[in-house]
Amino acid sequence: MTLILGMLLDAVLGEPRWLWSRLPHPAILMGQLVGWFDRHYNSGQHRRLSGVLAMLVLCALAGASGWVLHMLPGQIVDIVILAILLAQKSLVQHVQAVSDALRLSLGDGRRAVAMIVGRDTRDQDAPAVARAAIESAAENMSDGVIAPIFWFAVAGLPGLLIYKITNTADSMIGYKTPRHKAFGWAAARLDDLLNLIPARLTALLIWLVTNRPDARAIIAEAPLHRSPNAGWPEAAMAHGLNVALSGPRCYAGQIMDYPFVNDEGERTLEPDHIDQAVQVLWRTWALALLGFGAIALL
Repeated sequence: MTLILGMLLDAVLGEPRWLWSRLPHPAILMGQLVGWFDRHYNSGQHRRLSGVLAMLVLCALAGASGWVLHMLPGQIVDIVILAILLAQKSLVQHVQAVSDALRLSLGDGRRAVAMIVGRDTRDQDAPAVARAAIESAAENMSDGVIAPIFWFAVAGLPGLLIYKITNTADSMIGYKTPRHKAFGWAAARLDDLLNLIPARLTALLIWLVTNRPDARAIIAEAPLHRSPNAGWPEAAMAHGLNVALSGPRCYAGQIMDYPFVNDEGERTLEPDHIDQAVQVLWRTWALALLGFGAIALL
């Protein structure tokens, strides 16, 4: 019941501005903690070892914090923290904002999608803006919704907080840049491990709530993605909507010639396609609510 109530609370309230304009969001605090370790220990000749030790400490702190919070009387703390650390409504709002902005103008669409993707958006055409929004919807459905739900179901608040600190660390230091290639190695590998099951579960849920495309195509194309996990929900979304995702894009001024996922799908994407992706997000969430809820009740 805790899981169900937490999911419902997030879906209804999302990220209330009146609250987080007055208090620091837990994700911000996690980011500050990761940043502190990065500033103080990402140096010297043993950066990979330092990164491993940093992740061990961060996970221990997160797990211990979750255990202490779970020991508080009643279930309200678990419900509230789960709702805070889920991102269903905020994800939907950010993706829908791209669709709404793109209907106003290409410039508005570019500015809206820049809020949710890391690629260069300044020179994107309208189909590229829509494609980026749909890819973000698929990937973040796994990272921001299904994975937190999964780890809460498996290990309660300790599991949820360990997952979130790892995911936060990966988003900050898990890049193969000169500064973070060694120090962020442990964060990136642990994030890959913790998302192994949720990413594939997300793909299954998306497959079930769309037109059930050929699963063999999803299984064949998902491993071709540059990420060992993000390719699964992305491939499921691409085939579920019959659109081509991924493909060439620009990062820091450098063109990356990635192959298309569902190469034969529609490439001239429009705001309507983003709207369809938003509908898939809600249907996927609803199926997850039923599935995890049934397991929790049993």
